Amino acid sequence: MAPTAASSGSTLPSGFAVFTTFPDLLFIFEFVFGGLVWILIASSLVPFPLAQGWVMFVSVFCFISTTALLFLYIIGAHGGETSWVTLDAAYHCTAALFYLSASVLEALTTIFMRNGITYKHYHENISAVVFSYVATLLYVVHAVFSLIRWKSS
Repeated sequence: MAPTAASSGSTLPSGFAVFTTFPDLLFIFEFVFGGLVWILIASSLVPFPLAQGWVMFVSVFCFISTTALLFLYIIGAHGGETSWVTLDAAYHCTAALFYLSASVLEALTTIFMRNGITYKHYHENISAVVFSYVATLLYVVHAVFSLIRWKSS
């Protein structure tokens, strides 16, 4: 494994160094919590299709994009170019903003569902809200550290 990929703070890691460097280690947690949001929204009752449709779009979009970026970083497709650092920062800022909007909409939808829905579906939506905010936090932290890496590149 090349030591330059993991030791330099302004370049993206490649290979399995992705799993040992921060903030790229957060890809795993973004993948897990984004998948949980996707599963919970897909399995819950949808009384407000527009709001929960946005949450579903965000969770699927970020899940697929995070998976694709993780795979591309592992195979070293970036080749150490700084344009990929810019792409990483832009993606994580966009994903953080998307997830923040989706989390707020899902929380609002869950509040409106409190009295008119079964106990099971209500708790599924509460879980989706919690995991959505955790995913938002992960994307925000990743975005901040990606911006720091972008600034130093």
